Amino acid sequence: MFNVGDKIVYPMHGAGVIDAIEEKNILGEKQSYYILKMPGEVKVMVPTAKAEEVGVRNIIDKSSADKVIGVLEQDETAMDKNWNKRYRDNMEKMKSGNIYEVADVVRNLSFKQKEKGLSTGEKKMLNNAKQIMISELVLAEHASQEEVEQLVENKINTSYKMFRADEVGTESVVNKFIPFDGTGTEE
Repeated sequence: MFNVGDKIVYPMHGAGVIDAIEEKNILGEKQSYYILKMPGEVKVMVPTAKAEEVGVRNIIDKSSADKVIGVLEQDETAMDKNWNKRYRDNMEKMKSGNIYEVADVVRNLSFKQKEKGLSTGEKKMLNNAKQIMISELVLAEHASQEEVEQLVENKINTSYKMFRADEVGTESVVNKFIPFDGTGTEE
């Protein structure tokens, strides 16, 4: 059981702090709920009896946070070419509540977005995965949301350049379609 003030993670929602534990009468059934204060002043109610079942856990510590950042520094893992299968696989990773799996989704979809863009559904998934990961890193690192967002973007950009530099064309799009050989510019 968790207590008021504990920092916990609610899978698919992110990390927050238990603001209160309250008895609520919902649909004629009296239950005890964790009132979880999430980033952006959002409050989520989690039934205390089902907390473990739905995967509520303590937030990661500082060394685990460093390992999450390490996941962002790696090359992407193999993903299915079929977007539908890829979407389902990534959704399973996010539902697991495992921060390393969520970081894997963030990195992989970020790489894919840089390479050829994402469907609307995958864009939403990327934004949701980032929010979930960042909310936990903010609490684990005792940092501001802006600092963690910047760190995540920097790590992804650095690893993308490192692992995809040879694949990213140095030729500009304009030169590709309108060759420029330097002639005809003299008067």
